[in-house]
Amino acid sequence: MKQVSGWLAALVMVAAGMVFVPFGLYVWASSGPGPSGAAARPVAEDVAVTGCRIDPASHRVLAGIEVVSRTARSGSYVVTVEFRRGAAGATGDAEAADVPVRSLVKVAAPRPGEVGRGEAVGPAWPAGVVPWCGVAGVELVAPGG
Repeated sequence: MKQVSGWLAALVMVAAGMVFVPFGLYVWASSGPGPSGAAARPVAEDVAVTGCRIDPASHRVLAGIEVVSRTARSGSYVVTVEFRRGAAGATGDAEAADVPVRSLVKVAAPRPGEVGRGEAVGPAWPAGVVPWCGVAGVELVAPGG
């Protein structure tokens, strides 16, 4: 009987660890930066789409990207640009209007106050359909990355 109670105690300890350890890690990770460090300004605030047009030669949609760094950052911005069809009423195809296409563009981080520019190239675009271009995500990668 003593051998069974030892296994039972071990099983209870493992089960308790499986419940409380993830909860403790969640609380620790969601506590945010400590009192010594202020939260860094998100890099997404540095990036904007400046234009969305269809190239007449290739019929591909192009999005102009502008990065204005307000703080000293090193590395490059990798921007995910999303291309969508304009209003569904233009083509009558509501399902196609909701299908986004994404493209990546890499822009070197400019000095504070300066502007870095890039252009994202999207898919071939159907005639008569108005494109919409927007920033879907931004990541700052280390130099050489």
